[in-house]
Amino acid sequence: MTATTLDAAELARRTKELLAAHPPATTSREDFLAARFDAGLAWVHYPEGLGGLGASRSLQAVVDTELAAAGAPDNDPRRIGIGLGMAAPTVLGFGTDEQKRRFLRPLWLGEEVWCQLFSEPGAGSDLAALGTRAVRQDDGDWIVDGQKVWTSSAHLARWAILIARTDPDVPKHRGITYFVCDMTDPGVEVRPLRQITGEAEFNEVFLTGVRVPDAHRLGEVGDGWRVAQTTLMNERVSIGGSRLPREGGMIGPVSRTWRERPELRTHDLHQRLLRLWVEAEAARLTGERVRQQLAVGEPGPEGSGLKLSFARLNQEISGLEVELLGEEGLLYDDWTMRRPELVDFTGRDAGYRYLRSKGNSIEGGTSEVLLNIVAERVLGLPAEPRTDKDVAWKDLSR
Repeated sequence: MTATTLDAAELARRTKELLAAHPPATTSREDFLAARFDAGLAWVHYPEGLGGLGASRSLQAVVDTELAAAGAPDNDPRRIGIGLGMAAPTVLGFGTDEQKRRFLRPLWLGEEVWCQLFSEPGAGSDLAALGTRAVRQDDGDWIVDGQKVWTSSAHLARWAILIARTDPDVPKHRGITYFVCDMTDPGVEVRPLRQITGEAEFNEVFLTGVRVPDAHRLGEVGDGWRVAQTTLMNERVSIGGSRLPREGGMIGPVSRTWRERPELRTHDLHQRLLRLWVEAEAARLTGERVRQQLAVGEPGPEGSGLKLSFARLNQEISGLEVELLGEEGLLYDDWTMRRPELVDFTGRDAGYRYLRSKGNSIEGGTSEVLLNIVAERVLGLPAEPRTDKDVAWKDLSR
């Protein structure tokens, strides 16, 4: 059966075969995940041999539903979200056959955690202004020096997706190249950044004389900005458009508190909760529509709208929850300095959700930048005037 004739019934049949040959109750998690990948049921829209079957992206839900009903283990997607949501589609889109074979299987199995070395102290919202340098050596490899910041999971990561300046003599968007960086290199130093929550989920990463083989370059030299757009568009969809049940995400805890604690209710809070509940449900359904659109193409600027809604709703909902709880909302469960493996919005208290959501309008693209993207690329409004479009990066004021 060819990929073009794969349908839901065939995917369900193959999933049942996987379960029969590798019963979750008696198969180790590692062995089951490996068998699933090799059967092409990891991400069914990927090519055969790379965890997929070349099927429609929309059929992934058939596989996931069958496996969830059977109690099969997953690959802990929240822990490896950067790899799944950003690195994998970029490697698939721009990697060589050898790079795809090397990186995709251990990435999906969760054997190798990934992080993202994009933002810098002087290049966050204006990412294309980045100054980390990659200089090509006589043997063809690259030496990288610079600093990155706000790097989630850098303290856990084996690999990083990295963009660096390879030509300072051309305008900033044209002098960038995209690499895969080995986080175990002795020239890589990771320092924790303690946040308002007390945790150090983010990191600074210092790169000093890091040698990156040219075999770890994704895309052409100087074409890194175009490659990075694939990463960024997928990132925004993965942040703002994750699949949720009704009342999933931040609206869930405050809705439960409202139902279980009638003594806290006021008319004003009721009106605000109703509005936010409706907006959260509209955002959830919009995310589902975008995922259906992905079945026939790659993420576009629409993902920026999803991520905008995600940030605004999280901040408004968490603020409402703190107000609803009154004095209880001022309490904080644990200010211990630790370096977590994932962000757990719903597993902590209201104070944590309120503080952590402040970062939602910064991470994955600031809301101000995303508003420009939506205005220009979705609504077709005129672009903002730019004075640096044709100026070499080395001549820009910094």
